Amino acid sequence: MSAGTGSLATARPIRPGGGRARAWRARRSATDLLPPLVVAIVAIATLEWLLPAAGIRTFLLPRPSQVLTALAENWSSGRFALLPAAIATLQEALLGLLIGTAAGVLVAFATARWATARGLLLPIAVAANAIPIIAFAPLLNNWFGLLNPLSKALMAAVLVFFPVMANVTRGLVQVEPSALELMRSYAASEWTILRKVRIPNALPYFFTALKVVTTFSLIGAIVAEYFGGSNTSLGRRIVESASALKYDITWGAIALAAGTGIAFYLVVVAIERLVIPWAAALRGEG
Repeated sequence: MSAGTGSLATARPIRPGGGRARAWRARRSATDLLPPLVVAIVAIATLEWLLPAAGIRTFLLPRPSQVLTALAENWSSGRFALLPAAIATLQEALLGLLIGTAAGVLVAFATARWATARGLLLPIAVAANAIPIIAFAPLLNNWFGLLNPLSKALMAAVLVFFPVMANVTRGLVQVEPSALELMRSYAASEWTILRKVRIPNALPYFFTALKVVTTFSLIGAIVAEYFGGSNTSLGRRIVESASALKYDITWGAIALAAGTGIAFYLVVVAIERLVIPWAAALRGEG
């Protein structure tokens, strides 16, 4: 028995624990972030040197240093203040993300549970996803008011809905048959199977969809703002600065929107690692 126990003990993989595990994960995260940071720095340095050397007028395509200067000069005050605009757009995107995610999850549960709901709701969802988003913006502005943030949030929700619905439905339906057979051999109810098997299986799909639709929600809100709304929004800042030929401010607003989308994505990644750390471990990230 002792020999057998010893062989089993030596066969188990030794994993770092406690502080060593946290330090290892921190080093792993830093290593993963290094390549994109290097690429970004090289791209910015190249553009800084290449644009004047190529004879491209910086009036139309400003250098990165000019964009950073415009960001600093128009950060929180002035006609083209960018920080209040980014906050307003982020609020619209967050509201749209919540609405679209809630609707997508509800429809996913209904389509996964009832065949009748699947036959009714899936064609509607596919048809809504096939309509160009630009067609929705004037309609939503007329229905809910040009200055109402809800019209922009619903534009974002339209983009969020279908990826969430499709991914969550797949996660709820594509469960290992052996897991279902095991639960049913214990006479588990459908509610228990849903809680213990289907929802845990759907969580990685759900977070995958969230990482995609966070940027979609910002795109939807900004596109909706192109068609009118409060002047304190990124979409209106982009339109107004481009109309005034302030292209450095235009690119500054675009860079701020991109940075907001990246931060949005990283927040979802952090929440995913807290909620389902086992999924990151299976992918070799943790």
